[in-house]
Amino acid sequence: MTAPPHIRPGPGWRAWVIWSVAVAAYVLAITNRASLSAVGVDAAERFQADAATLSLFAVVQLAVYGGMQIPIGILLDRYGSRPIMAIGMVLMALGQLVMALSPSIGIALVARVLLGAGDAAVFPAALRLVATWFPAQRAPVMVQFTGIIGQTGQLVALIPLPALLHATSWTITFGSIAGLGILFAILVWLVIRNHPPTQAADVSVNTETGVVKVVTSAIDTGVGIRAAWAHPGTRLAFWSHFTTPFAGTAFVLLWGMPFLTAGEGLSTPAAAALLSLFVVSGMLFGPILGELSRRIPTRRSLALVLPTVAVQFAAWLAVIAWDGPAPFWLLIVLVVALSAGGPASMIAFDHARTHNPAHRLSTATGVTNAGGFLAALAAIFLIGLTLDLQGAGTPETYSLDAFRLAFLTQVPLWLLGSTFIVIERKRTRIRMGLDPERARR
Repeated sequence: MTAPPHIRPGPGWRAWVIWSVAVAAYVLAITNRASLSAVGVDAAERFQADAATLSLFAVVQLAVYGGMQIPIGILLDRYGSRPIMAIGMVLMALGQLVMALSPSIGIALVARVLLGAGDAAVFPAALRLVATWFPAQRAPVMVQFTGIIGQTGQLVALIPLPALLHATSWTITFGSIAGLGILFAILVWLVIRNHPPTQAADVSVNTETGVVKVVTSAIDTGVGIRAAWAHPGTRLAFWSHFTTPFAGTAFVLLWGMPFLTAGEGLSTPAAAALLSLFVVSGMLFGPILGELSRRIPTRRSLALVLPTVAVQFAAWLAVIAWDGPAPFWLLIVLVVALSAGGPASMIAFDHARTHNPAHRLSTATGVTNAGGFLAALAAIFLIGLTLDLQGAGTPETYSLDAFRLAFLTQVPLWLLGSTFIVIERKRTRIRMGLDPERARR
């Protein structure tokens, strides 16, 4: 007797090979995404850029990333992970090649557009592979492991990449990353398959009715987007991903190194060590939060997401309020608190997967993923703009007081996101029948 088509046995060796290649591609995508994080001062000097212009590199990249999430989700629902991920790797390679040869800020911004577009395809494609190749009960932990291992790409961007840049040249460094992108595009195409061979096509199981259907490209994508957003569980996922990771993303992607060195007065190796701690502690938080998310699916927001936001908020306020440069132990607390945001944001994808059938899974994932990067680009831009407005827009004029005021611009984003998490959590619980519907007057 064979199992129903929507119920898969435990993953075989092929599933693990495909997942491993997808995760390796994601590591490279993170390296590409964070490639300016540790060389921001070098980029400012190369392009003669002030703080607002330097933040524009990250803002443009993240804006394209966020804007591409829903289109990428639609394409993934139609064509699967293999072609979309391969195209994403090629686009990132082209972006880094343009960055390597860029003579001006304008051309460099084009490079960041290509990079953001390619990066947008990789993580959602990896999540779809988890959903199609692994049993549903393993998904929360597998999603966390995907995110955890992918974050090692930040270590590559923080340590080997600056070392290569200072040992060779800008062109050689970014050209080398472009070459890796082409190699990974070939590897993805050769190894990854959209679904198991025993499954003729993607199968959708409606999460509310249990109806099984075969997914085809004829599904109305407009209906898919509206249906995904109409479910409060998707909106809860969006705001959870909006609120938890943006502070860590802004810190690691661009402003952490200048703040720690020019603001707090740390040496470059000490600052790099703290940013490396961010990655390592995030990797430790991942499996813990993944397992807790699996065990308490109806209390994820109150028990995991909102406490993570509160800890980040408190750590930043402590550093900002400290009289003079913060002691090293407090900076460690800040970095560890910020590192929890990434693993906590993975809980958002548990919401998206729980409340959406497979035929709109990637669309819902794209909507969710857009939230975090919308908040991140807002934070990065506001920090850079606030520095410029204080006359502290270049490495020579950075100051601790200017950074303190600039980082306070994150507070409205936390408050906005937390408010909507509470609202959409209540609506989701009512939709699931866990809470009674409020009586109408």
